[in-house]
Amino acid sequence: MEHVVTVGLDGSDESLAAAHWAAEEADRRKATLHLLHAWPMLAPEAVGTPPETDQNYWAKLIVHNAHTELREHHPDLRIVEDLVASDATSALLNAAQQVRLLVLGSRGLSHAASFFLGDTSMDIVAQAACPVALVRADTGPSPDAAPRTAEVVVGVSLHGPCEDLLEFAFTTAASREVPLHAVHGRSLPPVAHVPWAMAPQALEKVTADARKELGDALRPWCRKFTGVRVVEDVQLESPARAVVEAASAADLLMIGRRRHRHALAPRLGNVAYAAAHHAPCPVVVVPHD
Repeated sequence: MEHVVTVGLDGSDESLAAAHWAAEEADRRKATLHLLHAWPMLAPEAVGTPPETDQNYWAKLIVHNAHTELREHHPDLRIVEDLVASDATSALLNAAQQVRLLVLGSRGLSHAASFFLGDTSMDIVAQAACPVALVRADTGPSPDAAPRTAEVVVGVSLHGPCEDLLEFAFTTAASREVPLHAVHGRSLPPVAHVPWAMAPQALEKVTADARKELGDALRPWCRKFTGVRVVEDVQLESPARAVVEAASAADLLMIGRRRHRHALAPRLGNVAYAAAHHAPCPVVVVPHD
């Protein structure tokens, strides 16, 4: 897999915002930034074709304008342009097989708005071979939101190995030189919410067990990334709610998805889907075994 960050461009302000985020991430990771624009009607280019008769003029302009603007902010970043004669979904999924990170911009219509390419972006997230970042056009906090903290959040399910997710999370925290907030949400049975149904000691044991499991999962990575300060957080509530609330004031949320899911199961889990649609910060969905 190449040390490349790819961003999908469609000429909108939203995709340009995603390109700026991708450029910053590529800078941190010492990676190449790949600007990708897919246009099914891309025509073979004839030498010396004037702009007024060039069928590819607008497609070229989208990528050229983005490149020019990004170069002003990142003069030392290696940027490559790519026009592909394909539908966007196929082009992005093909690119995801060869790069470290794929970045998509959001339409920014609402918290539940679809991302770049509309609803098909969720198909890209569910199928991409590499991590996919979803970046809203306005990633700043709302006026009534809590102040942002200099940290990144990773949601850890503990239902199985998630080494690819944790490697991405620790690498990201290290590259940004910020703490890593590892959150695990554990739902309790409905009876647990009846005051007299579960003794406090039972709830304490559930919490203690979850904390031990989370600590065990993080320990090897803490030893490898000794410079990353880790905040371990166990919440006895819906995992989806736990990660979204933890990311409410963070710079970035990272969540995992299983590469291989049951044939009848949704292609994207509830936690990843909730994070993608409701987290106010950029979200990276990382495929793992």
